[in-house]
This record gives sequence, C-alpha cells and structure tokens, in this order.
Amino acid sequence: MRGPRRRWLLELLVVFVLTSFAALAQNGSRNGEWRVYSADEGSTGYSPLDQVNRDTVKNLQVAWTWKMDNFGSGPEVATTETTPLMVNGVLYFTAGQRRTVVAASAATGETLWVWRPNEGARFDRAPRKVHRGVAYWTDGRDERIVVVTPGFQLVSLDARTGIPVAGFGRNGVVDLFNELDNDSGLDPIGRIGNSSPPVISNDVIVVGPALTPGGRVNISNVKGDVMAFDVRTGRSLWKFHTIPRPGEPGSETWLGDSAQYTGNAGVWGPFSADPQLGYVYLNVESATNDVYGGHRPGNNLFSDSLICLDIKTGKMIWYQQLVHHDIWDYDMPPHPILINLTVDGRPVRAVVQLTKQAFAYVFDRTNGTPVWPLVEKPVPQTDVPREWTSPTQPFPSKPPAFDQQGVTTDDLIDFTPELRAEALKAVEQYRLGPIYTPPSLLVPNVNKGTLAAPGLGGGANWPGGVADPETGFVYVGSTTTPAAIGLEKNEDHAKTRVDADYVMGGTVPTIQGLRLLKPPYGRITAYNMNKGEIAWQIPNGDTPPNIKQAAAKLGLNLKPTGSPSQAGLLVTKTLLFAGEGAGGQAVFHAYDKATGESIWQTAIPGPQTSLPMTYLVDGRQFVVVGVRGSINSGAQLVAFAIPKEAPPPARTTSGAAQ
Repeated sequence: MRGPRRRWLLELLVVFVLTSFAALAQNGSRNGEWRVYSADEGSTGYSPLDQVNRDTVKNLQVAWTWKMDNFGSGPEVATTETTPLMVNGVLYFTAGQRRTVVAASAATGETLWVWRPNEGARFDRAPRKVHRGVAYWTDGRDERIVVVTPGFQLVSLDARTGIPVAGFGRNGVVDLFNELDNDSGLDPIGRIGNSSPPVISNDVIVVGPALTPGGRVNISNVKGDVMAFDVRTGRSLWKFHTIPRPGEPGSETWLGDSAQYTGNAGVWGPFSADPQLGYVYLNVESATNDVYGGHRPGNNLFSDSLICLDIKTGKMIWYQQLVHHDIWDYDMPPHPILINLTVDGRPVRAVVQLTKQAFAYVFDRTNGTPVWPLVEKPVPQTDVPREWTSPTQPFPSKPPAFDQQGVTTDDLIDFTPELRAEALKAVEQYRLGPIYTPPSLLVPNVNKGTLAAPGLGGGANWPGGVADPETGFVYVGSTTTPAAIGLEKNEDHAKTRVDADYVMGGTVPTIQGLRLLKPPYGRITAYNMNKGEIAWQIPNGDTPPNIKQAAAKLGLNLKPTGSPSQAGLLVTKTLLFAGEGAGGQAVFHAYDKATGESIWQTAIPGPQTSLPMTYLVDGRQFVVVGVRGSINSGAQLVAFAIPKEAPPPARTTSGAAQ
C-alpha cells in the first residue's frame, strides 16, 4: 500500500484515534451514576439514561423528599444550591449554610451519615455561605468525599463513614488560609471562602476561591489564588496567581501599582477538567470593584478570563480574556463545558464558555484557538473621572448571543401605544447603548445611570448550561433583566465603609407593574454547536403571576413571557429537564431536547434552586432537584421516579429524625 491511499488511511486512522480518545473524556454520566457535580469532569450535565423518556415522563411521581429544616435557623435552611452526587447507590450532598455533608440512600432518601463542621468565627464571618455540593474520588480501594467549608478549610471524608481521613492534611483538614499566597496584608477571615465544589482529576484537588462580592467593596481585597493539592495527602502542589505578582506574565496589564492592592479574581463558579489531556479549565471572575475600575487601570489579566492549566503542575497552557477591564460585573460563573464537535467536517475538542454577557465563546480546548473568529470591536468609552476603559472588547463571530445585549428604545415594551409612550418617558434620563456601554455618573434630574443588558446578574450565571455529546447541542438558561448602573461620588468613606472613589446606585423603572423591556423575561436556548447556530429558543416557563395580574388590570392577554431567572437544566437521551430558577415559578418541566416542545410539567414545593441530576438504582431512574423553602419550611431535595407498580406514598426524611 503506497502513495495517496496510504496517506489517506493514515490520516483517517489519526482522526479516528483522536476522536475516540476524546470521546472517552466527556460522555456524560456513566453506569447510571452521577459521580461529578455536572455529570462528568467536562461539565456536560448529560446522562444517557432513557427509562424516563417522552413517552414515560408523564408517569413520574415524587418518590421521596429530603428536608433541610433542622440544619440551621430558618434563613440558613430556606434555600439550597446543592446538587447531589450518586455513587454505588449513595447520594452525597451538603445541607444548610454550615455546609453539613450528608450521605443518603439513593433509593429511599434515608440518611446514612452526617458530618458537620464547627468553625466558630470562621463560619460567622464567611463571605459566601451558599454552596453547590461536594466532590468524590476513588482509586478503586479508598473512597473519599471532599468538601471546602464556609470557613475555607479543605476536608476529606471517608465516603463509607463520613469520618475525616487521618492521613489527609491534619486529621483530615487542610487550612486554606495557611496555603494562600496572601501578600495583601489583610486578614483573610471574612474576605475569602468558597461556594462551589472543588474539582478532582488525575489525583489532584483544585480549589476555586469565592471572595467578598465586589459591588461595594474596597479597592483592596485578598487575591483569589487557585490552589491544588494531592488527593491522598492534602499536600500543596501548586498555586496559580489570577492577579499576577510583580514580574509575572500579565502583570504589565495592571497599570501603576494596581496589581499590588487589587483583590478578588477568584473562581467562585463550578469549573471543569479534561482527564485525558490532564488540563483544568478556570472561569475567573472580575477584580475589585465590580462597576468602578478607576483604581485598577489596564486590561487586568487574568480577571474575566478562561484559563487552561496543566493540572499536575499549574503551568498555564493557554488563556483567553473575555472582558477587558470589567466594569459591568460580567464575571464568568458558568462552568466551562467540554464537548467534542464536528465543525465543517473537522473534529474539534472544544470548550464552550457561556457568559453573563450572553455570549457563548467556543475554543479548541487543546490550544485555546477560537473555533470561529474572535473579533476585537470598538466599544463606547467612559466619561467618569479617573475611570479607564478598554477601547475594544472581544466579540465571537459565531454563535449568536443567547439573550438581549444592550438597550435601545426599540427594546421597550409596546403592548399598547400608551405603555410605549410611558416607557419612553421613563428612560429619558437614562443612558442607553450597546453592550459594554460604561456606567455613568448619577446627576439629579439629568442622569439616572446606564441601562445595561444583560444586568449585573448576567444573561447566564452559575447554573450555566448543559451539552449533549451525542448531538453537539448546548443548552443554556438565561434572563433578560437589565440593570441601572449609576456611579456617585463616595464622599463619606466611614459611612459607606468603602474606600473606592465611587459607589454604585440606580434603579430600573417599571411601567404600571410591568417590566421595562419586551418579553421574554427568561429564555432557554438550544445551540447546534457543530454549526454555531441557535436551533431553538423558548420562554423559561409561563408568565409570572405578578405580571399576569398587572397585565389583567390593563386588559392585556400576554403570551407566555417566561420567568426572569436562569433555568437549571439537565439533558438526557431524549429530554431536557428544566426548573425555572430561583426567581421563577415552582414548576418542573421536561422538553423535547431536539425541538423545545413542552412534554410534561409538574408543581414542586418551591422554585428550583439547584441543578437537577439523574441516576439509576434498583432498576429505577430517579430525577432529583433541589427547591427553595421558606423561613417556616426548609429547602428540600425532591426525587421523582416512575412507580414500579402502584404509586408508592411520598416519603420524607430529614436529619432531625436520625
């Protein structure tokens, strides 16, 4: 065999090996389990299970619930963002703000063991007490559950007993305050913590820090160093400086001495890894302060960046900064999604970064090359004294944005001519413009701030999206909720407890109880990411009751507007499951994943607040979702399954009964 034929066969073999090798990495959950926060290390949120499908989903009933009532006071247990893991028939999750770790039967919800941290002042002053779950590791013999506490301690527990692992750190605990390269001179207690599970891959634990939210913080804070540890011993392996220290690559993008005192730039959202490549992908947030950056001139690497590191060494493989000098709070909490695509007949091992600004950036995850051209475009510039803005921002040429970007008068509600006129009048003293229009000074009777869309909560946020590795589709829930970003001179630092030159103000007007912008107020978007195109887009649920009531008073009959929140998603062999998010209705939906057609919906005890997951145990497929409670009734996990024969009675368990 010689010549062109041999070369063709060799090329075909290389493509086959590469695509097969890559396919092993990101295929969703396996063996009916759910061992990773978002199904697999690549954060696809996908399960190939199909016992529950478009024909059988109508038979789902509540199989059991697990209530968090007794894991703290009323406010501490009213909400949950935890997504359980399921391994060997056992669920592992966190409960309450103290981040108690729970093991429960995946079949019945019965509590098996509980581990409760007791951190005193570290907990009381922790900046981020909400949490999204735990991580699991095994070498085939040992099994461990790894969690980061609110007080910033890394803990390894025996998965069978919940007892801290004696050989890990000091009696099962690594004090992360002691591991920081904290050169800020600031006490880290109350300034830095954690809100998402660590990532474990290739026997390395990677911890992403969460810091004091940056809306009204000082110009200085602790820096959000990312840290890695040996999974067996807790020994420190490496640290990555998201804000470069003097002389490190990227330090030149911090003008003056701003890199020395600026803080944050952590990784507070969930993140991802590719075990075959040995890479970890960090979605880094913005630096202090969220909406005023006059104290940190320059592009500010590596804030608002997607960064690929070698997980064994911490060496940077590549990076892409997606917002230069962020002053819109467009940090990047959505987890990077690793998915293998076929683009123009070419296999691509891709990473998809969904963002608050409603872009879906797509890169080759092996080298950071954009799959479709990334174009630096001129953007509006600031007129705020001492502020600094980048002349350009990076725009992906494909795919199109999944939610509204920027605000013009054409975006205002127009249900009737009268409402349209009222909306136009309401925005006369606001600054409107395209995405990346900077915040503006609040001037009485002149300017009420810049109307920005997406707003500070983003188009997408930490719920992120999911992906179907079989079809190349990516799904994302988003909200169309603008923000008014106005800046006022900070005249009294003692009163505001902020030393920045400016603090944020401004409110978005409503029009007779209706939202300012046209619906939908929340969306679910399906991308065919092989083509970089939107396949379908639907509202995130029905019209909220308050909007229906306001519309009824005006004699309006609105089409479904969707809830103004980010849907939490799960994709399976045939279905896309979706709650409506923390700001939505207490309804759980199943859609045809190919078309967006509504297949099924059911009432749930409260709005969905954690990402749904699914697994198979005792021959039954379960779908579990966390829902919000109230001060009088805690949040809970709700497990759905198809009854074996007759519908079984719903079962409720909680730690209080153990």
